[in-house]
Amino acid sequence: MYLSRFLSIHALWVTVSSVMQPYPLVWGHYDVCKTQIYTEEGKVWDYMACQPESTDMTKYLKVKLDPPDITCGDPPETFCAMGNPYMCNNECDASTPELAHPPELMFDFEGRHPSTFWQSATWKEYPKPLQVNITLSWSKTIELTDNIVITFESGRPDQMILEKSLDYGRTWQPYQYYATDCLDAFHMDPKSVKDLSQRTVLEIICTEEYSTGYMTNSKIIHFEIKDRFAFFAGPWLRNMASLYGQLDTTKKLRDFFTVTDLRIRLLRPAVGEIFVDELHLARYFYAISDIKVHGRCKCNLHATVCVYDNSKLTCECEHNTTGPDCGKCKKNYQGRPWSPGSYLPIPKGTANTCIPSISSIGKCYCNPLGSVHDRCNGSGFCECKTGTTGPKCDECLPGNSWHSGCQPNVCDNELLHCQNGGTCHNNVRCLCPAAYTGILCEKLRCEEAGSCGSDSGHGAPPPGSPALLLLTALLGTASPLLV
Repeated sequence: MYLSRFLSIHALWVTVSSVMQPYPLVWGHYDVCKTQIYTEEGKVWDYMACQPESTDMTKYLKVKLDPPDITCGDPPETFCAMGNPYMCNNECDASTPELAHPPELMFDFEGRHPSTFWQSATWKEYPKPLQVNITLSWSKTIELTDNIVITFESGRPDQMILEKSLDYGRTWQPYQYYATDCLDAFHMDPKSVKDLSQRTVLEIICTEEYSTGYMTNSKIIHFEIKDRFAFFAGPWLRNMASLYGQLDTTKKLRDFFTVTDLRIRLLRPAVGEIFVDELHLARYFYAISDIKVHGRCKCNLHATVCVYDNSKLTCECEHNTTGPDCGKCKKNYQGRPWSPGSYLPIPKGTANTCIPSISSIGKCYCNPLGSVHDRCNGSGFCECKTGTTGPKCDECLPGNSWHSGCQPNVCDNELLHCQNGGTCHNNVRCLCPAAYTGILCEKLRCEEAGSCGSDSGHGAPPPGSPALLLLTALLGTASPLLV
């Protein structure tokens, strides 16, 4: 009887949870680029911002090691067991498949039991440093959507740097430093991502959290993407509208999660003690069994599909755009400057489609800015709306915003910030949380209505709401079990 009641309570709780879920969980999938709608003028295309689904990006990468001969097994050598650093009769032999540990085993699906892994040569040339660069390349700009996770089969390194490139490996910048002693290794005070905030989310830190030595239950290193998202979207990533708004309006934040290449710099293997044991140098090496990188092709919100053909990723561009990242307008569709799509307004965003150029239609063509359409005046010239200028009305007068049809700026994320969690949309209005209103979200909505009280309970389900009724029913059903 108790079991059946428990199952009933569980089903009811699932229902309550689904009712109480805030909308941002289902907002912003952006999985459709256009749809047909009916208007007074007939059937027309309605364009939306769109992006590919997040996926396992390790399926599409190329890996390179430096030095190239750092992998163990050529010539064959013995090394010490992972769990017992003094049992040194294990063998690495590149010529024998069962004993080889090539780089591709960092990304396989664990075909051999118990696990498969890449392994470096041992530190037999100590005191010369044992250092390895592992470069992961996509030949495509990608946007990271989940934590980068590196699983070591050896001890986690005493010193390591994770780096990123935005220009296909021509230049590099640090993502995060890892060390058993950050001050000694990199002259940095140790921090964790939990020590950061919205204002410092782009800070490059050194962490000691992932740098212990020979511990069988401590093999994983993280670069925390989701924890950084949480500064804007909340701890459960429910307020995705806030995150999308920040990514839309803050280029440095968007670029922080964007890469073309990643580089793992292994600088010192796990020693586990203060001094290196020179009598047992076969104890010291690097071994990685798995690397996880989740993300999506960057298509500038102009595509939902990214194809992998001839070892190359390319966006299947919509909105009359073209290029590997949909980063320019198609020929004959250059009637206004190319622009990336926008996540805002939720949930469809703004497509910012490329429009026909004058030469392609053989007559005067005036650019539409937002919902404001300038028009030809019959003499082959454009009559521009207030705030626009230029022969095609494709320029804004000073102090006005392009995306909004050249209306005056209201917010700009520099001098005029939206308050109380609001997000700036195209510089002309603040998108406010439900409890706030005003030009900059500076007013409580209940104050404007004269209904604020000390127990107003912003954010709680309103009395009589389905969520509250179900929760009340749940508690009422559950009480006999607590006797």
